[in-house]
Amino acid sequence: MAKHIATVSWTRRDGDDFASGKYSRAHHWTFDGGQVVPGSPAPSVVPAPMSDPAGVDPEEAFVASLSSCHMLFFLYHAQRAGFSVASYTDEAEGALGKRSDGRTAMVRVALRPVVAFDGETAPTPEQVAELHHHAHESCFIANSVATEIVIETPASAT
Repeated sequence: MAKHIATVSWTRRDGDDFASGKYSRAHHWTFDGGQVVPGSPAPSVVPAPMSDPAGVDPEEAFVASLSSCHMLFFLYHAQRAGFSVASYTDEAEGALGKRSDGRTAMVRVALRPVVAFDGETAPTPEQVAELHHHAHESCFIANSVATEIVIETPASAT
């Protein structure tokens, strides 16, 4: 079984009042390839200056993870089917809401990929939909969560 490691680190800043809750929640994610990403709660959850609006919040990362996984499998299935993808852009959006048990959760993620193909043969809209279906079924992250994931596709550009 493959392991995937992320190190999340936080250190209280000098002068922060931890006991009163007035402390920065900004932190860093370090990935196994060495990339360091600033992390923070969403400013809508924890206002600045206790959050860092420039940091990536866990909700954004969750949406990006689903979108990235879907894209990677879409590219894989498109290549295997003989189609040439020129570009792929997704402005994915996650929605927080209440589950039936009253807990707040990421209840829905809409993937909105816009895919452009080049080469001699472009897929039909039905083939594009099938590629998205296969990508969704293959995505490790989508297979790991209970969140509703929908794929909203415009007509693909060729």
